[in-house]
Amino acid sequence: MSLLDDVAERDGWRCWVCDEAVDPDESVNDPRGPSVDSRTTDRKAKVPERLAHRGCNTRKGAVKVDIAWPDRLYVVEPAPLITVAGRLERKGGREMVGRCPTRRDAEEAAEWLVDRFSRLVPGLPVTAGIEPGGGQFLVTLTAGRR
Repeated sequence: MSLLDDVAERDGWRCWVCDEAVDPDESVNDPRGPSVDSRTTDRKAKVPERLAHRGCNTRKGAVKVDIAWPDRLYVVEPAPLITVAGRLERKGGREMVGRCPTRRDAEEAAEWLVDRFSRLVPGLPVTAGIEPGGGQFLVTLTAGRR
């Protein structure tokens, strides 16, 4: 097995940048084809490489990556997830990631976050918390120990 196959299997054949499926049969030269994104600039990264579409990997070299929150989630003041992921990976702890008007909205956001972080930062166990207060619900992420 190649490095690409190993990384792709671990990441479930999903691009860490756009979170869409990566076709293993697509040419590695095609923008939607698979590529390995090496995280050599982040010496503290626990996982040195992640799967990305060739186009996503190339584009992130010119533009800072922004992980989009899905439009279906109702989150007020959503945190920039790349920043949150970096801090949780480096220091652990707990981060506030957004506020929601209802408990159901907060539960949906929390569920999505735990799933998304499983691919965004593979190997970093995170749990989501929901705290009521002031007529809204605060959503937090806490990084567990590896």
